[in-house]
Amino acid sequence: MATTNIASVLTLSPVPNNKTSSVPLKENGVDTINDSILGVNDAIPIIDYSLLTSDDHDQRYEAIQKLGKICIEYGFFAVMNHAIPDSVINGAMEALVRFFDLAEEKKRKYETSNSTDMIRWGRGVVHQVTREFFKIASHPHFHCPTDPDDLREILQEYSKRLREVGINLLRGISKSLGLEESYIEKAMDLESGYDFFTANDYPPRLSAPNIIGQFPHTDPGLLILLMQNVTGGLQLEHKGKWVNANLNPNWIIVNLADHLEIITNGKYKSTIHRVVVNNEVRRVTFPLFMGPSLEAMVKPAPEFVDDDYHPPAYCGMTYKDYLEANQQHVIDGKSCLKQIRL
Repeated sequence: MATTNIASVLTLSPVPNNKTSSVPLKENGVDTINDSILGVNDAIPIIDYSLLTSDDHDQRYEAIQKLGKICIEYGFFAVMNHAIPDSVINGAMEALVRFFDLAEEKKRKYETSNSTDMIRWGRGVVHQVTREFFKIASHPHFHCPTDPDDLREILQEYSKRLREVGINLLRGISKSLGLEESYIEKAMDLESGYDFFTANDYPPRLSAPNIIGQFPHTDPGLLILLMQNVTGGLQLEHKGKWVNANLNPNWIIVNLADHLEIITNGKYKSTIHRVVVNNEVRRVTFPLFMGPSLEAMVKPAPEFVDDDYHPPAYCGMTYKDYLEANQQHVIDGKSCLKQIRL
């Protein structure tokens, strides 16, 4: 079988300019004000989903080897040829816009902190950037606002299709680690896996300077699968620089998340990323946070631990306890990775 060359799966993502920015120094955990936020036009690795799920053994083997190298060297990638119809993607984005365009009183009923609610709506301002959002738990039980009338049907179909892609990516990741294909599915009880979406609506900022919309962070879960209505906005940390994810809007941007780092005892890293806003058009994003079952005990797997050279680097805890750390609710999706490192 052919030797895998990481360069063979990279593509250059176009950006408006060729200026660069280094990962900034931090002040109280956030970027310093004088940080340049233009990003770099480095290559973004691309996974061809049709090869990863191919019936051709050699094609699939090579795709899995590439996936493993990308997970180690980058921790993020874009997925093309994922077989989700454009009509499903565009329908979901259009439905989200219709929700955000509803009258305020129809959305405010989801402005709640009740621990039993699996739908959350809100609006906030971060660093002078206005963002409206809503969060919904999508698996194992699907929750959705009742307005507009067709929102539930459209988003449920989108969720089903995107989750299928995520499951197949995790199967490929299991194989890339030298494990059986269903290892992560079984260990994390993904049949009962807790998934949620966060929809974000950033209004246009005409002739405005680049500005931080979300500060650098990692996310809980196994994978984050992001789709958005326009290109740009997301920046991914790689080798001390911020890489602009300026890709085809109908490709899926995938970040490795905290619990994949924990399971692999740090072999695969959770992706540090941030959002830079300078959109002259409305920007709507819809990331899926794929996670273990809430009751799954997540700790470094025995296959990645030995007492002499690779002792456990993370405390074990259930996914529910992780999400509820620091008085958070499971729908909030906050990381506490730094707190559980040993």
